[in-house]
Amino acid sequence: MKILVIDGQGGKMGKMIVEELKAALPQYQLIAIGTNSIATSAMLKAGADLGATGENPVIYNSTDADIIIGPLGIIVANALMGEVTPNMAVAIGQSKAQKILIPINKCNNKVVGIQNLSFKEYIELAVEQVKEIIENKELPS
Repeated sequence: MKILVIDGQGGKMGKMIVEELKAALPQYQLIAIGTNSIATSAMLKAGADLGATGENPVIYNSTDADIIIGPLGIIVANALMGEVTPNMAVAIGQSKAQKILIPINKCNNKVVGIQNLSFKEYIELAVEQVKEIIENKELPS
């Protein structure tokens, strides 16, 4: 099972995701990919098993990932203040992985019809979704 956590900027969301996933599913390996070294470092400190930084690790690891989790911006070219390159957005979007996208209404992307939850509540929902995917074996074939 290949679970990618992708985040950028300061890595706050990725750090929270890694902490919650490691607590809930410690038997699974988490790969942290930051759009910058600060984000990668934050996720590694939070307990990610492996980490890498930048465009190529996103592209390479998205090809065979089972689950990709991160902010909505990881599938939007030039999101996260330009840290998500068009190639990264395409690689994640084309990946056969189950994608769990956390709706952060920033960078001119607004998601309608979502609940107004705290950051922590969104992370908890995302972790529950990962558990459900694993339990129901809804993985790409």
